[in-house]
Formats: sequence, C-alpha cells, structure tokens
Amino acid sequence: MGLHAFTERLKNFFGIRPAVSEALFEDLTDLLVEGDFGAAGAYKTVDTLRNICKKEKITTGEGVRRALADLLEGTLRELGRTGAATRELPAGTLTVILLLGVNGVGKTTTAAKLTAWYRSQNRKPILAAADTFRAAAIEQLVIHGERLGVRVVAHKHGGDPAAVVYDALDAARSGGGDLIIADTAGRMHTKSALVEELKKIDRVVMSKAAGTRYIKLLVLDATTGRNALAQATIFHEAVALEGIVLTKCDSSARGGVVFSLSEDLGLPVIFTCDGEQYQNIAPFDPHAYAYGFAGLA
Repeated sequence: MGLHAFTERLKNFFGIRPAVSEALFEDLTDLLVEGDFGAAGAYKTVDTLRNICKKEKITTGEGVRRALADLLEGTLRELGRTGAATRELPAGTLTVILLLGVNGVGKTTTAAKLTAWYRSQNRKPILAAADTFRAAAIEQLVIHGERLGVRVVAHKHGGDPAAVVYDALDAARSGGGDLIIADTAGRMHTKSALVEELKKIDRVVMSKAAGTRYIKLLVLDATTGRNALAQATIFHEAVALEGIVLTKCDSSARGGVVFSLSEDLGLPVIFTCDGEQYQNIAPFDPHAYAYGFAGLA
C-alpha cells in the first residue's frame, strides 16, 4: 500500500463515517499506526484531534478530516520554516552539504538531483565522491557530473572519504565553486564501527570547513516506514543532523513517518524526491504534504 493508496484509504475511512463518534477516533488511531505514525504519535494526534473537534463542535467525518489536515500541518509548520532556512543558502558563502544514510536509499542520485536544483538557484556546485567503498559509486558520480556539467572531486577506490571532501573544499576556495555536495558510503546504522567512522569524517570536515556553512542531511527511503525513524535517531545522535531528504515518495510509502521525524526528533524534511530524473526533486511543502496525506490536496 503506497502513499496514494493510503490516502485513498483515509478518504474512504471518513467517507463511510458521516458522523463523529468515539469509534471513529479509535479506528482512526489504528489507521494512523498503519500509516507509519507509530503508536505513541497516533494516540497523541487523535487525542488532540478529539479535543479540537469537541471545542469547535465538529460533527461530521469530513469536518474531522479537515481538522486532521490542519493539525498535521501545524505539526510540520514550524519545522518547515527551519527547513526553508536550511535550503536557502546565503549568497557569497561557501556551503558543504554532507549526504548521509544507509545503503540503497538513493544518496548518489540525490546528490545529482541536489546539484541540478542548486544550479537552478544560481549556485556553482562541486560534487565530492566521498563514497570510496561501494563498487562503481565513484564512476556513477563522475557520470552525473559530466551530464550536469559540474566538477567532480574523486580519489581512488578505497581511499579516505574525509580527504575527498578536504580536497573539494580546496577546489572551491580556489574559485571552482560555492557549494560542495558530498556523497558518502552507505553506513548501516546498526554497525557502531561505521558510525564511528562517520564521526571521524564529520570532525575532519568541521576542522577544514571553518568559515563555511556546513549542513548534514540524512537521505531516507520513504518506503522503509518506521525503520526510517530508527535510522534517523542513530545518525542524529552521531552527527547532529540539520534535516532529511525523503526519497521514493512515489513508491510504496505511507507517509506518516514524516510526522514522527518532526515530533520525536525535531528534524525537518528539506526535500522530497519522487522519481529517477534530475528534476524529480522539490522543496518540502508542509501544507501540501499534510493535506495530501489527508486526501485534501
């Protein structure tokens, strides 16, 4: 069941419940859990929703659905401003964006999409091939760089990832660009040694990136549901993330984990991706996402 399928189910749920009842709220809680909210988040959301409906004298299922959309938008709205501030890079400031995440979430493709998006915002990106472990990762990024017409800084396979970013910073400061987008290896969040290596890269970049803006974004596969929250928790504890790029939003995602990322970790979604082409990336829109989730877009 994908995000669109879940949205249809939510619409149908309210469609067959024209009047408000306690059973509606109980069943809605179960449905939100199925939509990747998590039990605690679902109970909290529905409890708040119940109180809103009582206070505002909402008596129809459709009224509850609209109140739910407004409530969910409110959950995302403040972090949405934070996300917009993270996304809008100040002119004249060298910025480093480090992309993190486990294997298979689409980091390399996301690096290319971000490059295309920021070029459209009149930035001069440099790609840093800091995934020196995965077979063909460097070659893939080089191909993206050629297609996009941007410089790619790369070392040999098996090299030091931090050294790649270090050299990319030198290249940018020599006039080659004002934005570095670094692709990193897929580090399984359950393997402490790899997380420790990630911390090392972070320390090296921070020491070299003095005077620059340094942003750490976690790339999450929207189809992994609640596991995405577990991944974000581990990475956030390791390196203090600024936000999330959510990929595969056109696939089998149910969508509720976005609200958990907001409520539980205070992490804004910065971009969403819904396809394989360079243009399949967009700034996250809290209103559109909340209303789309509720089937009101």
